[in-house]
Amino acid sequence: MNYDFRHITYNTSRFKLRASSVLSIFFFIISFFSFGQVKTSIDTPKIKIGEQITYQIEVEADTTDLVVFPEGQTFSPLEMIESYQVDTTKNSAKYNLIKKYGLTQFDSGSYTIPRQKIIIGTKEYFTDSLKVEVNNILVDSTKQGLYDIKPFIEVQKSSSDWWKTALIVLAVLALIAFLMYWFIWRKKPLTEEEEIALLPPYERAKLALKKLDETDYLQQSELKGYYSELTFIIRRYLDEKVYDRALESTTDELVHRLNLLKDGNQIELSKEDIRNIETILKRADLVKFAKSAPDVELAKIDRNTIDLEIDNVKQALPEPTEEEKLLDQQYKEEQARKKQRRKIIITVALSLFLILATFIGFSIKYGFDYVKDTIIGNDSKELLEGDWVMSEYGVPPIYISTPAVLERVEGKAIDSISKVAETTMFSYGTLLGSVNIVVSTSKLNIPDSTSVDLNLAVNGALEMFEKNNVRDILVKREQFITPNAAEGLKVYGSASFPTPLTDQFRKGNYVLLAFTAKNILQQIILVWDAEDQYADDIMERVLNSVELKKEE
Repeated sequence: MNYDFRHITYNTSRFKLRASSVLSIFFFIISFFSFGQVKTSIDTPKIKIGEQITYQIEVEADTTDLVVFPEGQTFSPLEMIESYQVDTTKNSAKYNLIKKYGLTQFDSGSYTIPRQKIIIGTKEYFTDSLKVEVNNILVDSTKQGLYDIKPFIEVQKSSSDWWKTALIVLAVLALIAFLMYWFIWRKKPLTEEEEIALLPPYERAKLALKKLDETDYLQQSELKGYYSELTFIIRRYLDEKVYDRALESTTDELVHRLNLLKDGNQIELSKEDIRNIETILKRADLVKFAKSAPDVELAKIDRNTIDLEIDNVKQALPEPTEEEKLLDQQYKEEQARKKQRRKIIITVALSLFLILATFIGFSIKYGFDYVKDTIIGNDSKELLEGDWVMSEYGVPPIYISTPAVLERVEGKAIDSISKVAETTMFSYGTLLGSVNIVVSTSKLNIPDSTSVDLNLAVNGALEMFEKNNVRDILVKREQFITPNAAEGLKVYGSASFPTPLTDQFRKGNYVLLAFTAKNILQQIILVWDAEDQYADDIMERVLNSVELKKEE
């Protein structure tokens, strides 16, 4: 991004030449009267790169005067690394105040510590500027070995509780899988009724006769119940093996059907067997409907007769053909497939229901878009919920928290302003992206006493927007105060930003922050997609973190 500082106004060279003479005489007179009140000194005029200079201001003032010393990064191009407590001593009716600062510089060269303003009571005093030489550290390569630059060290991210969430999710999935296995896929133990139902008809009939013997019908002379069970056993066996309507037919209809099957040579059952079955069925009808009461011994004989006739019917049935056996096997396999298919359908339906219920539940609690973006993924959401970085950029520093480290912009990007300012710039993203953050610090080539119009400086950034084909720029202005009470200008609003590789435009928001101190201009530019709710949260968090200096 290019920033235009042509709107920053200052005195012409001719006016400066005349004004400098007057100002020199003025400051000479001031220093003459204030010499006895304000003194400055440094412990050494020459240091090596990174070493500390102790800058000392000594003030003599009345005990009733309020003395205000410089605060913040007012010693640029040197950087203040420590501000010491004021040392106060009393001399008669006056105070001697000594304030010390620790200064340093990490580039070699000749530097000037600018004049500092001290307020004593209601008057302002200015110290003299001081020269400082910062020298390189000489390395004797014959004694000190030279080594390659060390490779980047991979920094591990801070630990989080993601494993707890993953453990809970795995536990829930394991519980659901166990419940599905237990109630759907597990081969359940058969009940007694189910085991009996799986037996062949002949064995089932024989077992039913044994269970009839274990009842107490005959002991209690309940012949109606006894004959009902006895005739049901023979009828069911005939229904399954001989005539598929034996259970619903009357006695005469069933006997008639058996005779027809015998006459048609479909069953080799004797007339006597048919007559025995008919006799017992009619006796049972009399017991059930005419309330007849035969002797208990006769009932036992009828039971044995039914047992014998079941054997005779089995022997009278023809052997099943291979085709019938194959059809029976296919029937069993088809039933097994139907059962398996039913289990799969139930499992899929239950799984879809649980997934849908979970999605709806989380959507009600957190919102549909949040759940959708969590599942599908969203770059802005990942930025917002990722590991943020709190860092300082430029000299004097701007402290700001961002979702990613801002990268330094190379000199080619700011060549256009190199003639009027020495600028360092850091950025994340681009103007055409959904999130763009730019932090810049410029040291202007103007006298320290020249004021910087922040409105004109911000207008340069707005012109940069227009040069990048940004349209419909809505501008609002207000004062901006950081959490540590640094004041600046905030320009914000909306605009239509171009979309990459297309001729369309997208709605976006922007915020421009500008701060100034002497010949230093600090700017922060935030641009984001207006339809991205996560970008709104990102920029709000970034704005709330802006500070120009750390609290002491």
